[in-house]
Order: sequence, then structure tokens, then C-alpha cells
Amino acid sequence: MEFVSPEGLRLDGRRPTEMRQLRAEIGVVSKADGSAMFEMGNTKVIAAVYGPREVQNKGQQINNDHALVRCEYSMANFSTGDRVRKPKGDRRSIEISLVIRQTMEACIMTHLMPRSQIDIFVQVLQADGGTRSACINAATLALADAGIPMCDLVTSCSAGYLNSTPLLDLNYIEDSAGGADVTVGILPTLDKVTLLQMDAKLPTNIFEDVMQLATEGCKAIANYIREMLAENTKQLEFRRDS
Repeated sequence: MEFVSPEGLRLDGRRPTEMRQLRAEIGVVSKADGSAMFEMGNTKVIAAVYGPREVQNKGQQINNDHALVRCEYSMANFSTGDRVRKPKGDRRSIEISLVIRQTMEACIMTHLMPRSQIDIFVQVLQADGGTRSACINAATLALADAGIPMCDLVTSCSAGYLNSTPLLDLNYIEDSAGGADVTVGILPTLDKVTLLQMDAKLPTNIFEDVMQLATEGCKAIANYIREMLAENTKQLEFRRDS
């Protein structure tokens, strides 16, 4: 199957280095301390943050000097074309929950909130590739909305290699094609990598190109999130003054 046409266009009309349209909304869950909805093309994710609050299960807290971060990832049964009901706590969900938690721990200043816990819940409402990255981006926005102190934003994006071409921000068809897929998470201001996952082998020179492309995507998402937060702050100030 040809994923890039002779004219240099992908199946959905994008250029190889073009990202899908981003859309986000803050404060979508009224009962949560912080929440956000994040869309990357047709992939739609919602995240809710509760805390910092008292640790509910003392046995889970290994270090009393740092906050305990917990994460739960799930996919809505209607999020994909596949109607098979997935059991709660399946292996993939547990693995992605762990990935998101470890990625978010890299930016949360847990030492400022000892003997407390922060719960992050993310749910995929609509899946069309890049769900892992969308979850991390939604969680970042939700943590910011909750006022959780962070040393930097965490943003994530994927890139792949199909038809001898590096492609940014894969959709489901491209993601399922069997080519190499690299998911990257970065702290854009600190210029640090917090997540790097690859599900196929690539020669070093090609890997570097794909990794660089995913990193550029992360930086573009970071700029979008900063704009969203700045706009949200303006709206809050306007409501306070009016």
C-alpha cells in the first residue's frame, strides 16, 4: 500500500512533516481539581486530575518526602471500530498507565507535596492513532489546570517511517501498517527526553531523522499548550475583574 503519493501527500492529505489539527479545552470535568480534553486529528482524549490529597492507601507510598503519583488509563468501548469489550485492567492499559505515570513524574515537583497523592485519570474517547501522546498532552493540561507545580510542561508526539519516508504524527492506518513507530515525550524548556518508545528496528541514521521529527512535533504541541494556558489565564482574569 502506498502511504505517500508521488505528489508527496499522505492518505489524509497531509505532507510527511505535517501534524494533524490540534484542539484542546480546559476545565471539562467540573468535579475534578483539574481537567482537559485534547484532540489530535480524530483522536480525542479526556484527562482529570484529583489532588494533591491525603494518601488513601499508606502502603502504596514508598517515599514520604515526595507525593505519590497514580495514573489510570482506559479506552471507552465506543472509541474504536472494534466492538470487543476489553476487560478493565488489561495488559495494554496497565502498561500505558505506567508509561504515562513515569512520564508525568518527570515534570511534577513531587518534593513540594510530601505525604500526599495525585491521581491522574485519562480516557480515550475516540482512537485514531497517537493515543499515548494525546493522553500525555491531555494530562499535562489537566495538571496545569489543577495548579500542580511542574518544572516544565511534558509534551508528546509520534513519528514513523513508511515508504522510505519519515512521517510525523501517525494516524491509525499509518500506525497499523507495520512500519517503525517512535513515540517521544520531552520537557521542551529543559530540553530533556522523558519518554522514548520504538516498536521496530531502524538504522541509526534513519532513527535520528524520525526522532528529530517527533521532537519537532513535541515542541509545536508545547507552543500550542502554552497559548492555551495563556488564553485560559486571560479569561480567568477577565472573570475576576468583571
